[in-house]
Amino acid sequence: QLHSDQDKGDGSLKYILSGDGAGTLFIIDEKTGDIHATRRIDREEKAFYTLRAQAINRRTLRPVEPESEFVIKIHDINDNEPTFPEEIYTASVPEMSVVGTSVVQVTATDADDPSYGNSARVIYSILQGQPYFSVEPETGIIRTALPNMNRENREQYQVVIQAKDMGGQMGGLSGTTTVNITLTDVNDNPPRFPQSTIHLRIPESSPVGTAIGSVKATDADTGKNAEVEYRIIDGDGTDMFDIVTQKDTQEGIITVRKPLDYETRRLYTLKVEAENTHVDPRFYYLGPFKDTTIVKISVEDVDEPPIFSRSSYLFEVHEDIELGTIIGTVMARDPDSASSPIRFSLDRHTDLDRIFNIHSGNGSIYTSKPLDREISQWHNLSVIAAEINNPKDSTRVPVYVRILDVNDNAPEFAVFYDTFVCENARAGQV
Repeated sequence: QLHSDQDKGDGSLKYILSGDGAGTLFIIDEKTGDIHATRRIDREEKAFYTLRAQAINRRTLRPVEPESEFVIKIHDINDNEPTFPEEIYTASVPEMSVVGTSVVQVTATDADDPSYGNSARVIYSILQGQPYFSVEPETGIIRTALPNMNRENREQYQVVIQAKDMGGQMGGLSGTTTVNITLTDVNDNPPRFPQSTIHLRIPESSPVGTAIGSVKATDADTGKNAEVEYRIIDGDGTDMFDIVTQKDTQEGIITVRKPLDYETRRLYTLKVEAENTHVDPRFYYLGPFKDTTIVKISVEDVDEPPIFSRSSYLFEVHEDIELGTIIGTVMARDPDSASSPIRFSLDRHTDLDRIFNIHSGNGSIYTSKPLDREISQWHNLSVIAAEINNPKDSTRVPVYVRILDVNDNAPEFAVFYDTFVCENARAGQV
């Protein structure tokens, strides 16, 4: 209410209002000076209004007092909920991080007045994601809450954060956001050989550099953390064989280093080591980050005929070929003048599952069972060539069958996704 000292209450004065919102948002009773608002006022649109008032003589229309300026300040009420700038955040944190490791900070804003009451005082809490993660109530910093979180067990987490005003008290308004957190890999798994002993065969006539077979250690980590280097560290064949690490397949290919002689030595034993090339000192206690296996290499006699056209064969075939498909042909001849005909057969000790067969007359190897690269990428076969007239007069040749990949495995989701949606969610809401 405006009131002039000159107002005697006889109706001779008239009150006039001008300035912000005068006549629209604010109206004045020209007789009593009472000021009223015509509608609800939103502080977030405008926090204060500057008005001017004047009292005039109703008959002469002359001011009886100087014009007066005053301010109407709008007091805040809690009518705005906290909002996050993003509906979904994406973040990552290394696996095995210590409890309390910072992942990401989320910040909500509240349009209410931060200087008046608690309407804009936001407190953060976690609605989904416990006990794996926690959030600092005042800052919105999300931190790890469990020790030794293992990516190999679970890689993806969905965390729902709530921001509530009024200092988190009852009656406060709230908003939420989702944070998708990925555990990144660290080298916390050592390589492991699936077998303690591996048996390979090699003809004595194999030239230097011939690949005998492969060994492979598995590592649950990914990327550079799973990279392995192979080396021969012991055994009676360290000077006769080499091992080469294939970076693309992470296999160790064993090759002949010096010429072999069946009459001199028929069996060699190697101790092969696989070691991670990138080791994280923080996880030494989980090591050692290496493993060993024993490789026994049998040298086969090829002094007697027949003689194969090659010292070894390597055939590559896709895993989805039809049964009965010829994957390659081995050839042998009898160097004797009699030139006896040759009969071919497979050493079933090298093909216990009877995946392959061979045409006895022409040496063509074909499949008798389906191939699966995901079960075995290499098959180390031994083919026997024997003279028909003298079956004991035989020799062997290693046949390495490399199974090539085809796209026969569908992707699988790593985890089961369980989510919720409000019944009043708007169309198109993620």
